[in-house]
Amino acid sequence: MDLVYQAADLFRSIEDRARAGEARAEAAEQAQLEIIAATERKLRDASRALEEARRRIESQQEQLDAAKFRAQAAEAEARGARQSLALVEDAIRRRLLLTAGHDGDGRSTAVA
Repeated sequence: MDLVYQAADLFRSIEDRARAGEARAEAAEQAQLEIIAATERKLRDASRALEEARRRIESQQEQLDAAKFRAQAAEAEARGARQSLALVEDAIRRRLLLTAGHDGDGRSTAVA
């Protein structure tokens, strides 16, 4: 009978080790699933952050383009204003030269 008890003890020991191994395997599998889930959450968060950054960059690029357009329009307006001012200055000079070249009765005061 001693041999039967030893065999039964050996069998229980093998079963206990097998159950412990299964428990460790299940715990490892659960930990791996949690790691995978956490990694997927982090990837989704990173993807959302990347998409938000891309939208901000696009918005800033649009703002930059709009600012460039406004600057070009302002430069064109400034060129037009300078040209207009040059025409006004030229007209004033001509008028002053014409006025300075004649006396009150319309005769020229220039000396030959």
